[in-house]
Amino acid sequence: MNRFESFLNKFDENDWLKAINELLPIMHEVDRDATQIWFRFYPLTLFKYLQSAEDKAAAIQKFVMQGNYELKNQIDSSHKFLYGHRFWMEVKTAILERAESFENSGSEFEAKIIAKLVADKLKVNESLLVGITHVGLMTLTQVGLENFKSSPGKTEKPTGLLKKSPEQIVKERAKDDSQGLLGFLKTINKQWTVRYDESKDNGKFKLMDDEEIASGAARDQSQNWLAQDARCGEGVIPVECRSAACGTCWVGILGGAEKLSDVATRERKQMKIFGYNQGDAPKPLLRLACQARANGKVSIVIPPWNGVFGKKIYGNVEEIKLEPATTSAAKLRETIAAATENN
Repeated sequence: MNRFESFLNKFDENDWLKAINELLPIMHEVDRDATQIWFRFYPLTLFKYLQSAEDKAAAIQKFVMQGNYELKNQIDSSHKFLYGHRFWMEVKTAILERAESFENSGSEFEAKIIAKLVADKLKVNESLLVGITHVGLMTLTQVGLENFKSSPGKTEKPTGLLKKSPEQIVKERAKDDSQGLLGFLKTINKQWTVRYDESKDNGKFKLMDDEEIASGAARDQSQNWLAQDARCGEGVIPVECRSAACGTCWVGILGGAEKLSDVATRERKQMKIFGYNQGDAPKPLLRLACQARANGKVSIVIPPWNGVFGKKIYGNVEEIKLEPATTSAAKLRETIAAATENN
């Protein structure tokens, strides 16, 4: 481990999240929520626990972890939902240069320092680089310098909504669907768009007014979702139940969080059990798709994994009785119940 890695490893998860909050004012709006979501998709505390576990495989099984949770397997792709992803090659190069020349005078705001260097080189606004740079530093922390260095660093040309300007993306996320010429008179049969992949023009599905996000996703059978992700038995969003009992349907809200129903008591408690850092806001950036009801157009991002690790990793989780599964996932429910009782 070189000096830069040792320096980054001095900070715990709370330090990183605190740094994000202090960097938000100089971060472009297009990536403010996306950056916060990414750090909650790849929590440092969980990573460190798994790395130090005597039997990592047993720990993963105990936490009922499914999907692609290893950041080292997605160094160049985990952040593709950030606008700043297009600058990844240059950001990655700058981070490596910083790692090689680093002495002992760094600060928790390394992202700002490196982002400015890249911005000056590319002649772009620094605000567009702060988020992806902070993400890059955490990626280095979790995967190690050698793995970070060996990844190709290549990205695909922006497509879909992400090929537009930052301002256009922000505007599009905020805009609601038209309900027709007399749409303002409608009280029933309103429909909203849920965009689940901003890089695809067809990465969206329709939702009835005040319907749970997961229900609308289940109606979209335009593709063989199960072939793409073994967790997707009902639609593009992984779902194992409809009662906030499994945590498979957690999503990040890139735009339209204010158009979703407030978090109910059960969802709040369950999110703590799962370990997802939802926060205390009534309309936070992380939601369970089976519980969040939409009253407007929403942009989401689907994490590539799910698990149940809150009690063991973070502690202070209130005991709650898990409801029976409403699908064929009874065995998974039993495993989760055991995890929350015995951790």
